[in-house]
Amino acid sequence: MIGAMLGDIIGSPYEFDNGDKKKRFPLFSWQSKFTDDSVMTVAVADSLLSSLGGSDEEVTKALINSMRHWGKKYPFAGYGTRFYRWLFYDEDPKPYNSCGNGSAMRVSAAGWLFDTLEETRHSAYLTAAVTHNHPEGIKGAEATASAIFLARTGKNKEEIKDYIVREFGYDLSRTCDEIRPEYFHVELCQKTVPEALTAFYEGIDFEDVIRTAVSLGGDCDTLTCIAGSVAEAYYGVPEGLKKECFERIPEDFKEVLKRFDGCKKERQPR
Repeated sequence: MIGAMLGDIIGSPYEFDNGDKKKRFPLFSWQSKFTDDSVMTVAVADSLLSSLGGSDEEVTKALINSMRHWGKKYPFAGYGTRFYRWLFYDEDPKPYNSCGNGSAMRVSAAGWLFDTLEETRHSAYLTAAVTHNHPEGIKGAEATASAIFLARTGKNKEEIKDYIVREFGYDLSRTCDEIRPEYFHVELCQKTVPEALTAFYEGIDFEDVIRTAVSLGGDCDTLTCIAGSVAEAYYGVPEGLKKECFERIPEDFKEVLKRFDGCKKERQPR
């Protein structure tokens, strides 16, 4: 989960195509801050931890309550217009058929907390469906959580890629060099998750995955959040980067991270 937060923080200054699409850039600056991606990653983790073993109805209720609770704690984190209304104004919050990439950026906890791929995918479905119940929104969340599960349980990159292509139908044939020139800011799962996964496949370690993802441009904090969540499961996160992350997140985030680390079924990455 800290990999997702680092991706968000490192990518945040370059959102809205504000980078120069190169891998050489300062990892941290005064502009490096968490956004809605990290807030909702914490919210989903908090809800899954509190509802483990519960029914689908109980998990769904916990997700809605947690996301609205954390959203209200951090109301200026950069939420999309429709999601903002769901968080703050809907009296009876219902899913609204979104295929936005928010379902994939917040799902990382689901990739760690379950023993089987089937349980992982079902949990990812539930985390998406409370808002992003469009098939592409569901697919983006399930694909991201599946990649995390496969990475943390020892599958190699080719095995992960084969599974994602077979199960979700994403085109992962392009290289980052082919994606980069014409890629732009877009907030759809189907135009963010494949690119994030490609950055993961091409990266040679955690930091290189992050740099590769940022170099693609686009919705940089979210794309890099997704790539970082998978890279953490495959490579682990260097201690220096963990320290940088902890210096940029509030204490209540850290409390959820501690609970999360204590609950993970598989603690060690590859």
